[in-house]
Amino acid sequence: MLDEQVHILINQGGFPEFTVRRDLVETHISWVIICDAFVYKIKKPVSFPFLDFSTLQNRRYYCEREVALNSRFSDGIYLGVVAVKEDHGHWSIGSQKGVTVDFAVRMRKMDPQKQMDFLVSTGLITTREVEDLAKKIADFHRLAQVVHSDSFQELPAQFRELEQEMGYLSEATHSDCALPIRDAIEFSDRFIHERFHLLKLRMEQGFFRDCHGDLHTKNIFLLPSPQPFDCIEFNDGLRQIDVANDIAFLCMDLEVMGRKDLSEVFLSAYNSRFPVLNGFEDQLLFIYYKAYRANIRAKVNSIKSRNTSRPPDKNRALQDTARYIRLMSSYIAQMRQYTQ
Repeated sequence: MLDEQVHILINQGGFPEFTVRRDLVETHISWVIICDAFVYKIKKPVSFPFLDFSTLQNRRYYCEREVALNSRFSDGIYLGVVAVKEDHGHWSIGSQKGVTVDFAVRMRKMDPQKQMDFLVSTGLITTREVEDLAKKIADFHRLAQVVHSDSFQELPAQFRELEQEMGYLSEATHSDCALPIRDAIEFSDRFIHERFHLLKLRMEQGFFRDCHGDLHTKNIFLLPSPQPFDCIEFNDGLRQIDVANDIAFLCMDLEVMGRKDLSEVFLSAYNSRFPVLNGFEDQLLFIYYKAYRANIRAKVNSIKSRNTSRPPDKNRALQDTARYIRLMSSYIAQMRQYTQ
């Protein structure tokens, strides 16, 4: 689908159920339509080095993968995949009439005031909720499929992808972001080269598993039972990773929100349930993983800024990019203290 077609669907199209609300939330890879009781997620026809949604066949496949993979830890959120149809100029979701032009993941709408990012930003989150989440993630990781993958060899290359954004960021922000980005990339290359044996050992010890891959506060509902959702379905290599890399994303996200205390609570509860950080080198690697996650978030927000037409959204994404670059640099500085 194209952007203008999505807007026609929202304004004039048919849905499987009556709904007054049809709000659009746009990411760099999807359109999310929020209705009264359900949510519909349509993948954009885009292709990046880390995903390919360019064909209808691919979008259907990855919609089905999204439902299957998230069912591992989400209870009752993901309901299935429905077709988007066009019938003589009329657009609809879930209809039997017309030509299939796309697919949507159908989800049950959850209470946004139970989303973890809202609870953290409003100060309503409790230590007990963080500990319960840590136990759920630890149990999921402990039972997850062990993978023997050399995907860790791609970490330096993935870290270097942020370099491609330097030209746009410098022009858009009228500032020089090249120095901190290049400095972090040089450190990343050296750090992974020197600890290649550690990463290989962790893989051999079974710490590389089929994880979530995108575990941050916007992708978790804290209901009576914690509900992670929206794992990475479009790239197995980004999901089949070191479990420490998986939880580093959440800890980094809490720290960028100013809640390092909750990051420490989560890590302590997780590691006591499923010990995965067992020494100085493991702890140092965990800081690297947090820097890597900040790097990825900087890249994603820069891409979002480039591909968003609304000035407020573009500026917000630029501000977030700068915030993640600063946090990445702080992790690099922290690692330097222990490696020099």
